[in-house]
Amino acid sequence: MGKIGGTVFTLGDNAYPDGTRQQFRNCYDPTWGKFKKRTRPTAGNHDYKTSGAKPYFNYFRWRAGRPTGYYSYDRGSWHIVVLNSNCKEIGGCGRRSAQWRWLRTDLAHNPTKCTLAYFHDPLYASGSEHDSPQVKPFWDKLYDQHAEVILSGSAHRYERFARITPSGERSSARGIRQFIVGTGGTAQGTIEGPDEPRMQAKKVGAPGVLKLKLGSGFYRWKFVPVEGRKNYTDSGRARCH
Repeated sequence: MGKIGGTVFTLGDNAYPDGTRQQFRNCYDPTWGKFKKRTRPTAGNHDYKTSGAKPYFNYFRWRAGRPTGYYSYDRGSWHIVVLNSNCKEIGGCGRRSAQWRWLRTDLAHNPTKCTLAYFHDPLYASGSEHDSPQVKPFWDKLYDQHAEVILSGSAHRYERFARITPSGERSSARGIRQFIVGTGGTAQGTIEGPDEPRMQAKKVGAPGVLKLKLGSGFYRWKFVPVEGRKNYTDSGRARCH
């Protein structure tokens, strides 16, 4: 994975299972810690299991948008928004929350053609345990501002969705493409329940990363498996709205 250049994004649950200082030091740091200087993370629920995610924020410091865990940055012509879907721990994610108001202001001040967002919990996922309706206000605002891509983790597998609206309807004209990339760290299990009907690609048990090329008015994606493991990949290209 070190051969892939550019910004490294994480989608939460960075040091399993409890986000302790020791787990960041002994597990994360010897591996992904090598790329810390170019990493822009987001927090998961397992990061919050220890001292309100204090070890997480102490490890990544300004890169994690401390103390709130939400922030934004630009890469080329793209605007990137990082949100904190641990809603109970940060005062909510609804339209009256500080985070939602920050998101509204941030998007208004950064009216780019191409916008990408990432946070830990997916709005939709296959099976029965990973849908996260608490993040729908994020989706609503990002959809209003014509965002292109949302990345999430939580579910321990890879899923790629069709372009959809926040209510789950397919829309090639304005829909957001969601990726679930929970393919690192802890072992990947099975899916309990039916496949998500709007999903276009799915793989369980294939550790790897999602590589994104964010170009001027377009994006490309490619799932890159860990060397020597199961040879699965998924790739494609789309233009911004």
